[in-house]
Amino acid sequence: MEQFIPGQRWISNTESELGLGLILDVAHKRVTVLFLACDEKRMYAQDNAPLTRVRFSVGDVIESIDEDKVTVTGLTEQNGLITYVGKDEDGQDVQLDEVELNHHIQFNKPQDRLFIGQVDPSAWFLLRYETWRRLQQHQQSPVKGLLGGRASLIPHQLFIAHESANRSAPRIMLADEVGLGKTIEAGLILHHRLINGLSNRVLIIVPETLLHQWLVEMLRRFNLRFSIFDEARCLDTYAEDDMLAEAEPDDDAADNPFLTEQLILCSQGFFSNYPRRQQQAIAAGWDMVIVDEAHHLEWSEQAPSPDYLFVEQLGRISPSLILLTATPEQLGKESHFARLRLLDPDRFYSFAAFVEEERLFEPVANAAKLLLAEEVLNEAAQQHLTALLKDDNVDGLLKNLNDPEQSAAARDALIKVLLDHHGTGRILFRNSRQTVQGFPERERYGYALTGAANTDDLQQDPRYVWLVDKVKQLAGQRRTGSQPVGGIHTLPGDKALVICKQAQTAIDLEQALKNRAGIASAVFHEGMSIIERDRAAAYFADPESAARLLICSEIGSEGRNFQFVHHLILMDLPTNPDLLQQRIGRLDRIGQKHIIQIHVPYLEHTECAVLYRWYDEGLNAFACNSSSAQQVADMLHDELAAVLDCKNPAAIDALIAKTQALSIELEAKMHNGRDQLLELNSCRKELADELIEQLNAYEKEGVLWPYMEDVFECYGVDTEFHSPDCFIIRPSDHLRVSHFPGLTEDGMTITVNRQIALAREDMQFMSWEHPVVTASMDMVLSSETGNAAISVIKHSDLKAGQFLLECLFIVECSAPAELQIGRFLPHTPIRVLIDQNKKDLSADIDHRDLVEAGIKFDKHKIIAFLSSQRPHLINILSVAEQKAKADMQQLVDEATQAMLESLSNEIKRLVRLKKVNPTIRTEEIEQLKDMTMLAHENIQAAQLRLDAVRFVITS
Repeated sequence: MEQFIPGQRWISNTESELGLGLILDVAHKRVTVLFLACDEKRMYAQDNAPLTRVRFSVGDVIESIDEDKVTVTGLTEQNGLITYVGKDEDGQDVQLDEVELNHHIQFNKPQDRLFIGQVDPSAWFLLRYETWRRLQQHQQSPVKGLLGGRASLIPHQLFIAHESANRSAPRIMLADEVGLGKTIEAGLILHHRLINGLSNRVLIIVPETLLHQWLVEMLRRFNLRFSIFDEARCLDTYAEDDMLAEAEPDDDAADNPFLTEQLILCSQGFFSNYPRRQQQAIAAGWDMVIVDEAHHLEWSEQAPSPDYLFVEQLGRISPSLILLTATPEQLGKESHFARLRLLDPDRFYSFAAFVEEERLFEPVANAAKLLLAEEVLNEAAQQHLTALLKDDNVDGLLKNLNDPEQSAAARDALIKVLLDHHGTGRILFRNSRQTVQGFPERERYGYALTGAANTDDLQQDPRYVWLVDKVKQLAGQRRTGSQPVGGIHTLPGDKALVICKQAQTAIDLEQALKNRAGIASAVFHEGMSIIERDRAAAYFADPESAARLLICSEIGSEGRNFQFVHHLILMDLPTNPDLLQQRIGRLDRIGQKHIIQIHVPYLEHTECAVLYRWYDEGLNAFACNSSSAQQVADMLHDELAAVLDCKNPAAIDALIAKTQALSIELEAKMHNGRDQLLELNSCRKELADELIEQLNAYEKEGVLWPYMEDVFECYGVDTEFHSPDCFIIRPSDHLRVSHFPGLTEDGMTITVNRQIALAREDMQFMSWEHPVVTASMDMVLSSETGNAAISVIKHSDLKAGQFLLECLFIVECSAPAELQIGRFLPHTPIRVLIDQNKKDLSADIDHRDLVEAGIKFDKHKIIAFLSSQRPHLINILSVAEQKAKADMQQLVDEATQAMLESLSNEIKRLVRLKKVNPTIRTEEIEQLKDMTMLAHENIQAAQLRLDAVRFVITS
């Protein structure tokens, strides 16, 4: 071991960021080192100090304290201190004592770290290589951006997300029926855009009552942390009340609160009440704006509402705009046109022109219905199709419709041609429950109770008495023939979700059940913090917990998925059908495994008794979702209020009969008005099934958790088995970094199983797109972790006593995010293995075959050997680089070909569609052409960089 002498320069093996250390004192078997770059002093035991002597070689470029650069031509050593001889930047001969070296010098390049012996364990080198491989795989995955959502793999949702998120600037309307997951679709699109770097600044505008639902959905499902902005938040952002400022709104951009966050969630009411905030939001600029319940934005050609005009202004300055709205059948033509006008004002410029276009398209829609129903096309329908598709050469297809053997293929081909002609097919997505399968059945049970309500003493309230009996009854039940959800088995007996209007009612019920009946339950309402709600939901969801009920208030239950439960108890009923469907929707979701049992206890001769009959007999609302229910309720609002007030039996019967007739009439109109061609275009099943297959294949690989275990072991994170596919992770006392990204001191419970994640919301769903995973990969690759290593290995094809260099080069192609260049040429690792005779063994010996022999070695002797062999090793590195450059050129050529083929096909498709579909904009095609040219330039400019090197010794 080299002797420590005051004045020498050494570097810390464990804290390289300290810069060059200066030996101050050597005494009493201790060595004191001063790191001047950060003014830190360290004392080490001489015999095991984690230090490496800094000794530069001929050809190295070093830097003095004055930041003068010197190229080393020679060096002398006297009394253990080195003097470097070299030439400065002007070519003048200079000498530089090592004590005069710049204190900030760090050895970041892998070859520099190797030569000075600043090496990491081999496992870290393997981790670095695996990280690059996994990152490349993810970058090129066709489902990148769709992996990370905690959501079931539902075809129509995935299709919409994939179809729209990949556009240069999606401007679309999501108009699925209630319960089909418009919020999830918007979240999938948003998550995809953020993961791929296509959007950064996002504003979501929702009704006040849905603020919490959106906040929870975005965080719980997509790990997206939105900030809710209201007037108090805007005022808190700056010390002074800028509402009193006399300056113009855009005089000082620094006073714009909307510039302080990237992901912002606001209510429409907030903007309506504070017009000044509207101007600031517009001035802030957004990549994407999402508006929920957009049908509430009132519009007419003569007098559009201020709220509509505000969203219109936002739409003009934002490349992407997503509207979530009721179905077109519910909106009415004028309201529907108003939404389309926000998305594409050039295309939808006149309501009269829109109505005329719809009229002209009607025969086509009718023909499409016949084709989809596999009915015979009459002569008139065939003539309409021939006229419309005259440029598409469909005469042969029309003739084949009457040929039994070719009819099916001809129908499919004609439907695909019609889809291309569809006027709003690219900007409007609309799925119905009729076309989307997978919803559970419902059973309703009404319980007519005698007696009077008693909110002061619940024990005297018939509904409370009934609830206690029902809980005991459910506790004695066992599920028969049911399958565990995500591998989770429940305790004997069924749990139930209880919903009531008021938070105080929920609180009182929970207390009474616990204190008077000894029934454990959890309570969940809007007065609780998000953390408190999470704990309550987790306690209820835990199959081992004693909680038989979760008692929710109306608002408190919004945005939560309780599909692991199939009993719903409604302690009261709302007068709004949408609220009733929202309640049932907590359980009635795609993926629910059981028949939903809805229990409604009501007191005879009360409002609730009337509402029960009205919903059940008039709207059939307990049995199924009704698209017309809210419209019927709006039309009969006054009559319902009058009946609830008087409770006259004859008036109740008459109202129910009228409700039933009106509901049937409106449902029939809506069904006849359904645009089946649009629904078909809103979910191309073959494409959706392919996406699901790819996502399932990714998740079934089973490599994510082993990879993360290696990361956690490297950085000092403790892992503990929880249950199959579930683990607990916590920072240990030996954490290598001050804070492991995304991990709190208490740790977290995670699962890599999507089904378990859906059933257990108290667990984090870890995927390749989870923030902990992406931040971990970034931490590995942005640091020196594993970029220099020494290994002793055994291999049957290699003789003992040889040495090799295993080099990891990275092909880097930097390009603007909107090009999505990673689809064709992501950061790609190239592994090169060269032996001591400069022979390339990369193809002969696989990386995984270089297995550690488990033999300890004298690190100091190997470092001395590396120093003596430095010129030879530099030559080997040069050979490796030439090999890597040849491989890179092949990658560049393949990427160029793939890019040109992909983007050229897309350009040709859009040019062809534009001839028959006016929603294809010329700018979209021109932008795609520009992207193709830029992508070609960037791929050709790809660079090669040595990222890591391993010195391998054979035994």
